[in-house]
Formats: sequence, structure tokens, C-alpha cells
Amino acid sequence: MFIDEAKIHVAGGGGGNGCVAFRREKYVPRGGPSGGDGGRGGDVTLESSEHLNTLLKFQYVREFRADRGRHGEGSNRHGRDGEDLVVTVPVGTVVYDAVAGEKLCDFEAAGQRFLAAQGGRGGRGNARFATSSHQAPRKAEPGAAGVERDLKLELKLLADVGLVGFPNVGKSTLISRLSAARPRIADYPFTTLEPCLGVVGLDRERSFVMADIPGLIAGAHLGRGLGTRFLKHVERTRLLLHLIDMAEHSGRDPVDDYQIILNELASFSPLVASKPMLLVASRIDAAGEGDQLVALREFCRGRGLPLYEISCVTGEGLEELTRATWARLEQIPRPSPREAAALLHPSEP
Repeated sequence: MFIDEAKIHVAGGGGGNGCVAFRREKYVPRGGPSGGDGGRGGDVTLESSEHLNTLLKFQYVREFRADRGRHGEGSNRHGRDGEDLVVTVPVGTVVYDAVAGEKLCDFEAAGQRFLAAQGGRGGRGNARFATSSHQAPRKAEPGAAGVERDLKLELKLLADVGLVGFPNVGKSTLISRLSAARPRIADYPFTTLEPCLGVVGLDRERSFVMADIPGLIAGAHLGRGLGTRFLKHVERTRLLLHLIDMAEHSGRDPVDDYQIILNELASFSPLVASKPMLLVASRIDAAGEGDQLVALREFCRGRGLPLYEISCVTGEGLEELTRATWARLEQIPRPSPREAAALLHPSEP
């Protein structure tokens, strides 16, 4: 099951209380105050991991509390610090404050860490308050409470190539032919209900990640169909492959389909609409007399758009498409984390 949103509650551990104690031992003059400090509460830290690809575990466990610090004791014994709690999240997770809506962290690489909730400091024992004029203090500090907050986690897939198009145009079949991914494939719209990632390898040295995004329809940016729930995953891709169905029985106008999808991408985000795109005519084996294919060829020729014609049934054009995709990716630099954040959220500092 693919889960791309979750809400969790995190709480740092409370600090231990300081101790009020006096050293009273035989043959030990001037024992004085000996209350130790309380231990620091543990922190809750989020860490990105490449071994996770969904937020599924947060559907079952939503509250994360770090260990509290232990109380101080006599003989100047300080309490033990609470253990920190590290919670792993998938690479591509964006963390928001659930109340204020403020973006707190964007995990774009494995091993990144974010302090989600700091533990409370330990209270000081009475030994800390001894002075030359007040040699027997009887006060100690309580430990401070740890930080608590509600967080919203949102996962955006990190893929090099995203497949977009109307439902049932062959996106899932294409990714299954080019990679080891095995998405659900059936002859009805919205078979794909969740994004699917696959690694496409040209050879031992060259490979890229492809994402099969659930189909779009007119009005998707307004929430129609599967709506904007999965459009956000297109934001992180460097290149889009726009698949258009050439099957004769589809009864669709390929040029209209092309324009509708472009309008949906532009309405959702100007950044997505400006991404490099390769136009792909799929299912050419079912094109019949090819009137739709001829119309699309003429449309692309008039606008100087390269068109790649493929058939996942016969394998025609798949190698050419794969090599063209790699060649185009080599021309697109990978943005740094700071540049990517600025592009995705231009209004944020």
C-alpha cells in the first residue's frame, strides 16, 4: 500500500528533577549540600532513509515520545540523560507544522536529520545553589518539559522521469516493460491508484528512476479524478514522458489530449508545466489505419516537437525511447537541495 501523507505527534522527553540532599558521613566535616542535577530529556529526530518508500508505518503508530531524564540523587549523582528517539522517513518526505502550516524540513537525500522535538533540560540540584553566604540551600529545580508538536508528513517521490497522460494510455505497461516494476495492469481507467517506481537500466553504468503517475483527466488540478493527490509527485521529476493513446478503438483526439494534459499541468504549477517533456505515441500496434497517428505527426512536425512511437506489445520503439530519455536527462542538471526548494517554494526565504 502506498501512503504519501501522515500526521504524527512528537514529544521530547522531560528533564529529570534536581535533588535536595546533604552529605552526612562520619569523619567527613562540612559535608554540605550534595543534590545532583536531573538528566536531560531525549530528543526526537527524523532521519531520511533510502530503504523506505511510503509513510505506511505512520498509519499504525502516530505518537513518538523520547525517553525522559532521570532525577538527580544525593552524593552529587546526576541523573542519566534520556535516550534520543530516531524516527526514519523516506527520502522525499516534506515535514510541516500541522498547526501553523510552516514547512520545517525537506528530506532530499538519505541520511539527512531534523530535530523534530527537543528534550527538556534537567533541573539543578541544591549543590548548585550553595554560596559563601548560603551554604545549606534547600531548593532544587524541577526538570523542564520536552517540546511537543504535531507534524504533517508529505511524501513526494524522487524520480528522474515521470509518466503522465490520460488513464489507460499504457503508462503502467511501459514501466513494466522497461524496469522490474510490476504495477497493476487492466483494461479500464484508473487501474493505477498509487505511484509506482521502477529503475530503468541501459547498462551497468547508466540507469534512471521512472515513476508511473496515476492518470490525469480534465479538471484534475481542481480535484477531479484522482485530482491533485498525485500531481505533486511530478514536481520532483526532471523529465516528463507524455503518453498519448494511438489505439483506434479509443475514439480520442490525440491533439486534444495533448493540450488538455498540458493545461492541467500548467493549472497545477507553472514549474511543472515548464519541465522538459518528450511526447510519446503509445499503442501504435493498435492504431489501425493510423489516421490519429498521422494527425499527431503533423501536429508535432508543425511545432518542431520530436515524437517517439512505441508499442509495448511488440517492443517497437522502446530502445529508441530509452536512449532518447537518457540523452535528454544528461542535458538536465540535477538541482541542489537549496535550488530545488527555491524552485518549489519561491515565496519562502
